[in-house]
Amino acid sequence: MKKIEDKFSIQSKAYKKYRPKYPAALYTEILNLVENKTACWDCGTGNGQVALQLSKHFEKVYATDISQKQIDLAEKRDNIFYTVGRGEETAFEDNSFDLITVAQAIHWFDFTAFNQEVKRVAKNGAIISIWGYGLLRIEKEIDALMDEFYHNIMGQYWDPERRHVDNAYVWIDFDFEELKINHELSIQVNWSMEHLEGYLNSWSSIQNYKAENTGENPVYRFIDSIRKYWKADEVKTVIFPIFMRIGRIVKSSDE
Repeated sequence: MKKIEDKFSIQSKAYKKYRPKYPAALYTEILNLVENKTACWDCGTGNGQVALQLSKHFEKVYATDISQKQIDLAEKRDNIFYTVGRGEETAFEDNSFDLITVAQAIHWFDFTAFNQEVKRVAKNGAIISIWGYGLLRIEKEIDALMDEFYHNIMGQYWDPERRHVDNAYVWIDFDFEELKINHELSIQVNWSMEHLEGYLNSWSSIQNYKAENTGENPVYRFIDSIRKYWKADEVKTVIFPIFMRIGRIVKSSDE
């Protein structure tokens, strides 16, 4: 099985504070496909953003992540049960879940092992939804600088798994009965430049860069480069395109 890698414990506080929230339309897209809402599993839950929303609809939400520090920062609810562990190996019983979700995390997984575990713990006919979001867009001049920063400055510091995000999860081994997505989805937020800086510091590539360059942080130079387009007290609209794959888990009689 693929080696486990924890890329977000170091910057767990920045991840919780600065990462964008998913829109209500995303949850509606998924929940409309789920008939029974007894139990769901949010795998790679991070700070519990998705688990919190699902707890409003399901009797029980089980949320797992490899990072104890991320889970420590998650909002707690009586019907959310957090566990530290990898998604490819769990202690869940067979045929447990009506819905399984993975948000901005599956590219780190061992796909074959995870697919097998999903088929084991899902109920027959359950829904699985995996999704992520791509490079943010703001306005033409800033986008050009962001592209330069993302591809040319940070390019070599992204882990190989990042290619799956860049390709909108098209290459992910999604071994389920795939369903049509009815709407285009995106995250739209209004951010200060300070918030953008905090978000960039939550990138795993920034931690890799700092580790290989005696702690130097490239985010500072990027923020300086956009100051002529973004006033210190200005708020701008930031858009993240969302990509999603949804499937139904159909079990054979011997599963």
